[in-house]
Amino acid sequence: MRRYGKHTDEDDIRSRPNRKGNRPRTNIRPKHEDAAEGMVLTVDRGRLTCLVEDRVVMAMKARELGRKAAVVGDRVALVGDLSGMKDTLARIVRIEERTSVLRRTADDDDPYERVVVANADQLAIVTALADPEPRPRLIDRCLVAAFDGGLEPLLVMTKSDLAPPDKLLELYGALDIPYVVTSRGELENGDASDRVREHLDGKITAFVGHSGVGKTTLVNALVPQERRRLTGHVNAVTGRGRHTTTSALALPLADGGGWVVDTPGVRSFGLAHVDPSRVIHAFPDLEPGTAGCPRACSHDEPDCALDAWVAEGHADPARLYSLRRLLATRERKEGD
Repeated sequence: MRRYGKHTDEDDIRSRPNRKGNRPRTNIRPKHEDAAEGMVLTVDRGRLTCLVEDRVVMAMKARELGRKAAVVGDRVALVGDLSGMKDTLARIVRIEERTSVLRRTADDDDPYERVVVANADQLAIVTALADPEPRPRLIDRCLVAAFDGGLEPLLVMTKSDLAPPDKLLELYGALDIPYVVTSRGELENGDASDRVREHLDGKITAFVGHSGVGKTTLVNALVPQERRRLTGHVNAVTGRGRHTTTSALALPLADGGGWVVDTPGVRSFGLAHVDPSRVIHAFPDLEPGTAGCPRACSHDEPDCALDAWVAEGHADPARLYSLRRLLATRERKEGD
């Protein structure tokens, strides 16, 4: 047996190789100053379809981004093969700062928030006036998410040939939300698309609604070259629609007039991520009246200063009612 003593030379001792490699670790990341700018159009199982100039490029997220995920609408920086040719793959090395974020949770006690779309200018909330029946609580939740995320809301009411819009318009009149009313025939013939289009030009608009309300039919009418998705049908027994869009997809309007983001049909819209104190920002006529509110005021308690603000004639009482209804949305289930 060979023994090693104090006079043993270093060359006589075998060193165990570093299995992780000999490259020193560093926290310095490349800046990728020559990266190309792109927009994420859709995400599918780790692969992101991006628009780079006039080319559609397939990409994956670079490891250096860690757990940060890119979503539809994100402005990103890409390197690698940007030719858009078949079987090529680029890398997303940077996600630019977002101007708005539409988020939701599965339910109100789910801590995991899901980013639906980034950088959208407005949220088109599509609801049928009948078949299926309107769900005001779901509309309220979408409005809260829009206000919280920095998107302007647009209410699109379909199937007006089955029921009038008056009741729903009265419910949301105080919020001064722009709206469009359409019928089934107008959707199927594409006649409604021009009226809806007036609200979309030059903007990125995310469309949301529960299944069966005609959302995908409307999107197909707005972007006729993208008729690859089959429209769904409402189940006559349950009144629920069949999901036809499985992931968010950004589609360009003709003549560079904006973007439509078709999102999957939703059955619930959790608001666990929303800080109620931010909802007041959507009511600029009421917000100055909160100066006299106690700390952490819920704006629906005896000491709330908004009651006096409205009583003095600074704002419409209907606006305060709408604010409190939206704030209470998190405390109620959508079917209440």
